[in-house]
Amino acid sequence: MARVRYVMPADPTRLDDNQDASSGLDPESAEWVRTLDGRGAEREAAVVRLHELLLRVARGEVRRRSGLLRIDGPELDDLAHQAAADAVLAITTKIGQFRGESRFSTWAYKFVIFEVSRKIGRHFWRRPQVPLDAEEWERLPDRFGLDPSRESEWRELIAALRRSVETELTDRQREVFVEIVLNGVPLDALVERLGSSRNAIYKTMFDARRKLRTALAAQGYPHDHTSEQR
Repeated sequence: MARVRYVMPADPTRLDDNQDASSGLDPESAEWVRTLDGRGAEREAAVVRLHELLLRVARGEVRRRSGLLRIDGPELDDLAHQAAADAVLAITTKIGQFRGESRFSTWAYKFVIFEVSRKIGRHFWRRPQVPLDAEEWERLPDRFGLDPSRESEWRELIAALRRSVETELTDRQREVFVEIVLNGVPLDALVERLGSSRNAIYKTMFDARRKLRTALAAQGYPHDHTSEQR
């Protein structure tokens, strides 16, 4: 039987280096900065508009991740409201740090996405976790891009990967890999939970992936390097 090729899932910790930089503020961004950095009724109105904008983003983000959270309805909407409120507070506190390297809305969205990740992370930690749970491993084929028609082959691959995770990785590497790849824990939430830094988690995940590629190759599973370019 021919060995199925595996595609290592796209690195969820990879940074996006494509940022739009400009020498000055666009009119919309300049207006946001002026009103949020001002006083009185105009500033209050701008804060309300900002909250409404970020709440829409937060609601979309929590709905997208609701399958991982295993919550819905009012509790999910409350999480979105909390994330939007905390993001508004952070933005108004740091408005003087906005340098116009992107549109103001793009800059603001990063705050609310970060807050959503933090809130989701807390829900993960409240929910009992079973390390290397069989049900979670069964969900990996979609992430690896494996052909459903070759189920018997990818089941062998998943079994080999699971053995490698259990035997080849250090305790920290195993924890980071399982939380990010299997459980879908947001990177920022994991950083907060472990009391670590983003760079440290990047390095741990990079080392774990390298060990797993080597272990799988030794077992006869060739690696498709095109996945590294995604």
